[in-house]
Amino acid sequence: MVSSDSRIVILGGGAWGLSTGLYLTEAGYSDVTILERAETIPSPYSAAYDLNKIIRAEYEDDFYSKLALEAIEGWKTPLFGPYYHQTGYVVATTGKAPGKAITHLEKALASIEKDPAFAPGIRRLDGAKDFKNYTWQYTGPLSGFKGYYNPLAGYAHSSDTMKGIWVHVSQRGVKSILGERAGKAVRLEYSNGKVTGVTTADGKTHLADLVISALGAHSAELLPQLDKSSIARSWSVAHVQLTEDECNLLRGIPTTNIRDLGFFFEPDPKTKLFKLCPLGIGYTNTGKDGISLPPSPALSPSQGFIPKGDEEKLRQLLRETFPWMADRPFVDKKLCWFSDTPDSNYCIDFVPGTEKSVIALNGDSGHGFKMMPIFGKWVTELIAKGKQDEPRWQWRTPSEIASHWGESVSWRVGQGAEWRELIRAESKGAAKL
Repeated sequence: MVSSDSRIVILGGGAWGLSTGLYLTEAGYSDVTILERAETIPSPYSAAYDLNKIIRAEYEDDFYSKLALEAIEGWKTPLFGPYYHQTGYVVATTGKAPGKAITHLEKALASIEKDPAFAPGIRRLDGAKDFKNYTWQYTGPLSGFKGYYNPLAGYAHSSDTMKGIWVHVSQRGVKSILGERAGKAVRLEYSNGKVTGVTTADGKTHLADLVISALGAHSAELLPQLDKSSIARSWSVAHVQLTEDECNLLRGIPTTNIRDLGFFFEPDPKTKLFKLCPLGIGYTNTGKDGISLPPSPALSPSQGFIPKGDEEKLRQLLRETFPWMADRPFVDKKLCWFSDTPDSNYCIDFVPGTEKSVIALNGDSGHGFKMMPIFGKWVTELIAKGKQDEPRWQWRTPSEIASHWGESVSWRVGQGAEWRELIRAESKGAAKL
């Protein structure tokens, strides 16, 4: 039984770990410690270590649409509001989009088109002229573009959010232990089937009545029980460095998601970086045990490359929208590693066989950051109830895991690859130069 003075250790100071710390302290838990292997927060080991993330409520599953709408209200509070930018959201497919991308767009639109919270502002867009009513800065041809505009969406500055919430929870008593030795959890300590503490790389054991793992893509390092139910996957990220005038030109553009190419945001006013991400299945790093974990070189926030196919997608995206930018060099190229599940649902549950002394938070699956203002509430509810009542978020055994990861989830369009294949292809390409 967890009480208000129980020792609670959160592994990972990313978006979900910080949100959990926020709600625990608000619920009256007085002894909460975050262990984070980075030297500071925001942590480069977090998938949210980034300029921005999309905040939207379109889902094929109404369950998540309603939660995302609640989260958007959370983004408008004084605590989270400084990091939220409601620029609106344009979603489209090109004239060459595969059927799956078109179907996903229509289902996403259907999830909000008749919802009274969204319906008054939704506008269907058909062709370049329609789009330029909302995206006048887009000088490209927008070839065959069809989609919609949703004003009740935008993006949040993710790194700034994590830093702000970390400062907030620290002021309210949540302790943080940071660093590659002092803050890196290397082993869970068990006694009679129950976890009693966490040992860090410096050899110190931190006693705990409850351990909450929020390690994202790195979760299986400490929880091998996850097996293949939650794996590390990555997507490419790239940026274009803009001038001040160019940054001002694109200020306030809608967050734009072209389902068969990629997405982008208004430029960051501080760095003048314009961020782009290609869409696709993503990349894994599967070991001999069949479990994918981030490779060590990928832990750097500045890897310096993305796969050639992804770069080609982004070049095409720019040719369609901002042709004047299409041949600019990409800077700060990297792979962003996140936790993924077969059906893209989260896992928020006690780990079996630990006497309810360990909670696993997994399966960001590319749509977890937007829930940061409300995510921790679900963890405190789980602690209070002692069980997970929501079937989508329950722990799954290997026998319950789907054999195919690519086909059933709508955002997995195209073909993925192994990280090793990307590195091999990159090396061969460099050797030919």
